[in-house]
Amino acid sequence: MQEKTNVEYKAIVYQESMLGSLLLGGAKVDPVKFSDFLNKNAENGWRVVTMEKDIRRMLLLFKREAYVVLMIRDKK
Repeated sequence: MQEKTNVEYKAIVYQESMLGSLLLGGAKVDPVKFSDFLNKNAENGWRVVTMEKDIRRMLLLFKREAYVVLMIRDKK
């Protein structure tokens, strides 16, 4: 029998816009925007469990940085 859990998870891929990658030839995540993203989720009770950096290809020529973020919070 499956036990019910009192938490929920969400996985998010956070990356900068494609426009920055096209103009600059590659885009790194802006730490200020990334902090704002994390803080907005924290306001809703989400906590980061883990994250992993990923370099994603775009249009075969450009690269952009992304983070896969796994979050958890108590069920509402």
